[in-house]
Amino acid sequence: MMRTILPNSTIGVFGSGQLGRMFAIEARKMGYRVHTFSPESDTPTGQVADVETTAAYEDLDHVREFAKSVDVVTFEFENVPSKTVDAASEIVDVHPKGEILHTTQNRLREKTFLSANGFPIAPFRHINTIDNLYRAADTLGFPSVLKTAGFGYDGKGQAKLCEHSDIDPAFDAMNGGDSILEAFVDFEKEVSVVCARDQAGNFVHYGVIENEHANHILDVSFAPAVVSESLFKEAVEVARSIAESLDYVGTLCVEYFLTSDERLLVNELAPRPHNSGHLTFGPCVTSQFEQQVRAVCGLPLGPADFYRSAAMANLLGDIWSAGEPDWAAALADPRIKLHLYGKAEPKQGRKMGHLTAIADTASDAAGRVRTARSAL
Repeated sequence: MMRTILPNSTIGVFGSGQLGRMFAIEARKMGYRVHTFSPESDTPTGQVADVETTAAYEDLDHVREFAKSVDVVTFEFENVPSKTVDAASEIVDVHPKGEILHTTQNRLREKTFLSANGFPIAPFRHINTIDNLYRAADTLGFPSVLKTAGFGYDGKGQAKLCEHSDIDPAFDAMNGGDSILEAFVDFEKEVSVVCARDQAGNFVHYGVIENEHANHILDVSFAPAVVSESLFKEAVEVARSIAESLDYVGTLCVEYFLTSDERLLVNELAPRPHNSGHLTFGPCVTSQFEQQVRAVCGLPLGPADFYRSAAMANLLGDIWSAGEPDWAAALADPRIKLHLYGKAEPKQGRKMGHLTAIADTASDAAGRVRTARSAL
């Protein structure tokens, strides 16, 4: 049943990182209160939220107290235990649903769902024994990629197998946990579709975004992506079908590999706003974070139009290695916008903020964010 949660109500958020921070900024702009729940304190989300509860996700008494204090719950972080979501769901509506989170927080369950529903993915095998891995490697061939089934991100929990001698150490690194072996994809580029679906089934999308990675971490995104019209339509339609198959409510990102022979393969689903969608925060009429607010609160989705072509560059902790970055130099270009996440300690590889730019073309916007970042 569709419920409308009006401004001056309280939205609960599981997780407290930068995605929650930008969500909270949009929610508070619209007159909502925000209550964040995570094991940390003084968090990026907590600095902007009205209330910050610091407790373990497994502390179900605190979870129930939290659920009683809010009007609806959503996520900025998908690795929340199923029991936590179930406990909250007994008291208040949770979007997206706990079953969706259960599926997408585990690569095996996610790949099985995509495969069973006929969505295009790379061939994979479930791995739980070393014999299993040897057989799967012979079937899928080399190179192939062994990935943990759960809790992997930014390239963590992955090992590339190039020959038989890589199998034993890669299996040992998984510490006996469930994993999947995936055929290696010779991809030309990585793209994503960030979209939103509301409680009535209406769907909006931001087109196709092109993503460039460095050391397995997203580095620069720009939109529109350089893809053919037919691939654009296919990427959007696959994202729409996935959202419908899941009966999804909220903002969703579908990440794709585009192969050298022009095939789209779904790589991963993110059941929340996504790093590649940061370029909607400012350069779009309605950001991915505002769409999440609207969807979970039963409001109509906003238009997803870009004012102009846009780009985003991540700012990692490495930029602080020589001291405080030169913010004035980066902002000398008036088209550059700075977003910092309020994290106290810069660490190598840690996402500390991002830059966005708009321009007449996506390549010009991407050039601007790169130039501004190098000026730091």
